[in-house]
Amino acid sequence: MSNAVLRCESLIKTYADAAEEITVLKGIDLSLERGESVAIVGASGSGKSTLLHILGTLDVPSSGELRICDTDVAALSRKQQAQFRNKHLGFIYQFHHLLMEFTALENVAMPLLIAGVNAKQAQQKAAAMLERVGLSHRLSHKPAKLSGGERQRVAIARAIVNEPALVLADEPTGNLDKHNAQRIYELIAQLQQDLGTSFVVVTHDLELAGKLSRQVELDEGVLHEPVVGTAQ
Repeated sequence: MSNAVLRCESLIKTYADAAEEITVLKGIDLSLERGESVAIVGASGSGKSTLLHILGTLDVPSSGELRICDTDVAALSRKQQAQFRNKHLGFIYQFHHLLMEFTALENVAMPLLIAGVNAKQAQQKAAAMLERVGLSHRLSHKPAKLSGGERQRVAIARAIVNEPALVLADEPTGNLDKHNAQRIYELIAQLQQDLGTSFVVVTHDLELAGKLSRQVELDEGVLHEPVVGTAQ
C-alpha cells in the first residue's frame, strides 16, 4: 500500500457557462504523504476553492484521478463518499461553522455521533480533543460565549476528533488577529507531529504558508511548485 495520503493526477474541472466552457483546473498533479502539509496560495479566482472542494469529495473533477488513503473516491457512491469523509477527512473553514445552539463539547462530539460512536464515548473523546487544543475550561460554553480564536480552535478539534488522515483547511487564520493566528500555526504543527495528520491549507497568509512542509501556487488553474519566497 502506498504511503501517500493524497494523490491526484491530471485533474481537470470544466464548467459550462452559456455558450462556452470555462476550465477552472488545468491538469492538477499533487501528492501528499502521511504527516506532510502543503499550503496552496494564489490570487482570488485562481481555482483554490474548487480544488479544495474536489479534494474533499464535495465536487467531482471533469477528468483525472483522485485517490485518498489509497481509495479511488470517484468510484464510491454518494453515501459511501459521505462515510469516507466522516472517517478519513476533516474540514476547517475561515468561518468556524459551529452549531450555535450547541456547546463546544457537543459541537466536537458531532462527527463521532454521526459515525455511530455511543454518546458517552463521543463526549469523552471530544473532551480530550478540546483539552488538546487548550479549551478544557470551555467545554460547556456555546460559541457565542467564545472568542474568535477559541471558536476556531473548537472547529479544529471537531475536524480532528475522528483522527482523520487528511485535514483540508480553507483560510483557517483569515478571521483571526496575529496572536490567535500564531496559536493556530502552532496547533497545526503540533497535530501534524503528534497525530501524523496531513494538511492541505488554502491561504493568503504567507506566514502560515511558510510554516508548512511545502508551498505551491495555483495560478489560473495551473499548479506551480515550489513557491519562491514563502518557505522559512
